[in-house]
Amino acid sequence: MTAREAAKRMGVKVETLYAYVSRGLLESHTAADGRTSAFDARSIEELARRGRPRQSSRSSSLNMLIETAITSLSPQGVRYRGRLSTDLAREHTFEDVAELLWTGTLGERTHGWVGETLSPIGGDALDLHDAVRVAAARAAIGRANIGHGAPPDIAGTGRHLIATITDSLPIIGGSRSPRLTLPDGTGPFRATIAGRLWTRLSPQRPAPGMLAALNAALVLMADHELAASTLAVRVAASTRADPYAVVNTGLGVLSGSLHGAASRLARALIDHALEVGPVRAINSSIRAGQRLPGFGHKVYLDADPRAAALLDLLRRAAPNSRALAVIDELGSMAAERIGREPNVDFALAAMTVVGRMPPEGGETVMSIARIAGWLAHAQEEYGEAPLRFRPRASYIGPPACHSSAEPPR
Repeated sequence: MTAREAAKRMGVKVETLYAYVSRGLLESHTAADGRTSAFDARSIEELARRGRPRQSSRSSSLNMLIETAITSLSPQGVRYRGRLSTDLAREHTFEDVAELLWTGTLGERTHGWVGETLSPIGGDALDLHDAVRVAAARAAIGRANIGHGAPPDIAGTGRHLIATITDSLPIIGGSRSPRLTLPDGTGPFRATIAGRLWTRLSPQRPAPGMLAALNAALVLMADHELAASTLAVRVAASTRADPYAVVNTGLGVLSGSLHGAASRLARALIDHALEVGPVRAINSSIRAGQRLPGFGHKVYLDADPRAAALLDLLRRAAPNSRALAVIDELGSMAAERIGREPNVDFALAAMTVVGRMPPEGGETVMSIARIAGWLAHAQEEYGEAPLRFRPRASYIGPPACHSSAEPPR
């Protein structure tokens, strides 16, 4: 059965069908044309008779379906309120897209993004992502605004918090950047988050197109449905934690090596390839029994559309980059060797190399960008019944014991 036929038989959207695949509830196969997905008709019939699955067949996995009007996933990529993120990344600023996530309206920026510049803590001892978490924690102090009457102003909080974190990161070289403009002439870019963030990430003046690539990375990373950090944010919002607190919850989960920090591992692989060549770098990782970081994705059966979009912008911005040529060779060789295409973590790592950013640069970009999505999900969760996330545990420990003071009954 085709994906559309299978979704119709089960009474779900095609996006939901692929969500079942990503969570181990269904198995998809490559169709005869080599491009589309096919599904076993007997498996679809069995699931259709049983009703929509609620629990994964994998004993080690948890599965839940949460209705949302914010983001959907499909083989074509991520859609924010129905709009394909790869299109948004080429045509709009990160600020425009954040407003879309928060308000449902996409348009030119009508609000200034003004925050505070917090004095740095820890100096050079902190890497950039640590500095992001410190700034977010400090910005939250004294700002709790849940349970005191009016609902929180999510858009206002988002503008203030993202601007505060960005402007509180240390400027590389200690000087302000020159006037920066988008390559397509759409107007001044210096005051946007991408322009302000560049001076915190790189010591060099951006080549034409690099700011557009950074802005695109922010857009592409703004949300990804119910990723682990987003689910954590929704759990926090369900307890009526304030918006600043839910963002700090998300940052904690994002720091995991299998989540936001994955781009650091991909960067290490790229650095190794630049030093010894792609073949030796790949062989070294495989011999060590390591999974090649930056390849494959649980959601996308073929290629990660976000990676393709960002890598394409990098090629346009740096057509003569020797490093990018090696990165492309590494991506092609690894994909042929292990059968998995580069994912967005690989693309973020590539951007940090081309832009002369530190290894944690990709994680920093993702952290700042994802605040937009987290706050949109928090706002949606505030409209649900509180404390709805209360799973029960299946106790498998030792049997109950009784103290000598209380004989068994």
